[in-house]
Amino acid sequence: MPTLVIANKCYSSWSLRPWLLMKQLGVAFDEIIIPLDLPDTKAKVLRHSPAGKVPILIDGDITVWETIAIMEYVGETYGAPVWPTERKARAMARSVAAEMHSGFSGLRSACPMNLGKKYAQKDRGEAVARDVARFSEIVHQARGRFGSGGPFLFGAFTAADAMYAPLATRLDTYSIALDDTTRAYVDAILSLPAFQEWRAAALKEEWIVDADEVDEEPIENYRKAA
Repeated sequence: MPTLVIANKCYSSWSLRPWLLMKQLGVAFDEIIIPLDLPDTKAKVLRHSPAGKVPILIDGDITVWETIAIMEYVGETYGAPVWPTERKARAMARSVAAEMHSGFSGLRSACPMNLGKKYAQKDRGEAVARDVARFSEIVHQARGRFGSGGPFLFGAFTAADAMYAPLATRLDTYSIALDDTTRAYVDAILSLPAFQEWRAAALKEEWIVDADEVDEEPIENYRKAA
């Protein structure tokens, strides 16, 4: 059984992506959690990967330490349907997954992933608005062209959905206004049993990462309530 090395479930967006994909596609794995921002965090991660970052997949004598590479490896090794089967859909799925990997910096910077809190809606700046508009455009295009087979971008759940899952949590956490189509897609991600499992574990964590706690009063504090 492979092992996935991840960080805090409350905050680690990159850890969520391959974890959610493997859970949703039924690929069994063990996990190791290395909490962020502790004195020994870097040393512990370096024991598993030369890059010093999570997530990391360890499968026997093979180590894969980059998110999309992990997803590709899971598809190749375990026969999981990581990408859409139809060529045009697959091309778009790979493109939007790569776009997520390198883009949306405004939203990611202003609205760090934090599953333990919910904040009131407010203007979060032009860069955030631009990223939200682009995300909505992707949802509308993918759903309109390829989404007839299910509630996700390309109908069935794929790596593209796993890549956008942390962004979906941000839109919910920061109460960002969405059109009906985009909201329905976000709700589909948040309703996944695999995501609910991740979130339940996140709310039990005691670690606090100050860098991912925005300086404003939340309207909900789920971890305190839990």
